[in-house]
Amino acid sequence: MILNYLEILKVIFLGIVEGITEWLPISSTGHMLIVDEFVQLKATAAFKEMFFVVIQLGAILAVVVLFWEKMFPFQLKDKQKPAIKKETVFIWLKVVIACIPGALVTILFDNYIEAHFRTPEVIAAALIVYGIAFIFVEHWNEKRIARTKELSDITCYTAFMIGLFQVLSIIPGTSRSGATIIGALLLGVSRVAAAEFTFFLAVPVMFGLSAIKLLKFGFAFTSSEQIVLCVGMAVAFAVSILVIKFLMNFIRRHDFKAFGWYRIILGILVILVIVIPR
Repeated sequence: MILNYLEILKVIFLGIVEGITEWLPISSTGHMLIVDEFVQLKATAAFKEMFFVVIQLGAILAVVVLFWEKMFPFQLKDKQKPAIKKETVFIWLKVVIACIPGALVTILFDNYIEAHFRTPEVIAAALIVYGIAFIFVEHWNEKRIARTKELSDITCYTAFMIGLFQVLSIIPGTSRSGATIIGALLLGVSRVAAAEFTFFLAVPVMFGLSAIKLLKFGFAFTSSEQIVLCVGMAVAFAVSILVIKFLMNFIRRHDFKAFGWYRIILGILVILVIVIPR
């Protein structure tokens, strides 16, 4: 690809979009595909397909940095040998359990989804449907108290069921974090614990998806492609740090209904601006 100042600005903009939308339950993939309709990188289709996934590694690194204390399974005590944090190990065990359904479905159907479902029509429908789902679930939650308030209280069964909900996110416009949070809320998990489990779950899932895309594309990057990937991931990392902090503060005082309404409005705009003119 030919790299110039305009292309770098596009990459920075895409990194900002990724950093904002990866953690808010509004679909990063959906937003990236919509933005690509108007802000197109001058790159091959194969590179862009890979870029839209691998750029998420920057966002994942932000989670690892912010939640390092909770995610790192060892505790260093003076000059003694590292002590294993059993609670953290058990959380990662539940994350592995939650990853199983999504991993199987991705391996079996990823190519088919890529070929047939990455369309504005599908994205708009998913945005609206899950926007309505967020509003409905939060309205329903007002009448009950969350049974699982802490991340460590999530059981293996609940983790597996959340993993089944995550399978829904294979459809563009659904949102991986959105699907897992909706599933967790329905299963009686608190908003904070649902968000934190989503962060844990994102680490192996996004590393796995990125590895698949990189293997498909190969590692023979041009110097321009290397710069694009590095800039995109760096911007996504910096923006994600701010967005994650905002989200955790927001959900301690508010519910997810605002994101539901945003999804519905965006889905309607996609229909009006992209789908109908076609």
